[in-house]
Amino acid sequence: MPRLPADPEGFIRANTALERPAMVPEFALWLASEYVPIWQATEEWLEAQNIDPPYWAFCWPGGQAIARYLLDNPAEVRGRQVIDFAAGSGISSLAAARAGARSVLANDIDAMSLVATRLNAQGNGLHVDLSDADWLAGPDGEPAADVVIAGDVCYEREMSQRALAWLRSHAVRGRLVLLGDPGRNYFSAQGLEERARYTIPTSLQLENRGMRETVVWRVMPVA
Repeated sequence: MPRLPADPEGFIRANTALERPAMVPEFALWLASEYVPIWQATEEWLEAQNIDPPYWAFCWPGGQAIARYLLDNPAEVRGRQVIDFAAGSGISSLAAARAGARSVLANDIDAMSLVATRLNAQGNGLHVDLSDADWLAGPDGEPAADVVIAGDVCYEREMSQRALAWLRSHAVRGRLVLLGDPGRNYFSAQGLEERARYTIPTSLQLENRGMRETVVWRVMPVA
């Protein structure tokens, strides 16, 4: 069952703050920062609030890179159906919508991520559809798409393997598939084509470094 506090929108507003990500200052998002409660939250506190680890409260570099690329290259998505896998804060979805996509569907199995994405879209005057389906579980219920985007999905071995295989399955069907990755441990560039490279400021608490070189890759049909 989805894990949500009694008032998820109120929880987000009370425990995050409106911030403008370094690479995409065009948007203001509800994010964690050093001076809001969720930044210092313990596992016990999160459990008491009935929420999973708040990955949605951080604008990860892979998502920022995809967003920057789409804003700078709107022809990639203009007039097209876009799906955003593991959307997190929704930053890539917002960029696709701002760039003129015909429709944008943000997907995440974390219910709080979708609440945050909805709030972030509304706050920036954009519309994004939402899906909590487990797209990696199988093809049933997968939506139609012209473009598939994903940011920062290679942080665990199994997740990386499954996600890359899933993304490649869309490339095989002739879809444009874009992956943003800052060199995670389980990332492999085999069968990928570089589209753009950015140096993105990051939090030392999250990344153990002040900057991350992050690449937008096109996933090709053959590895």
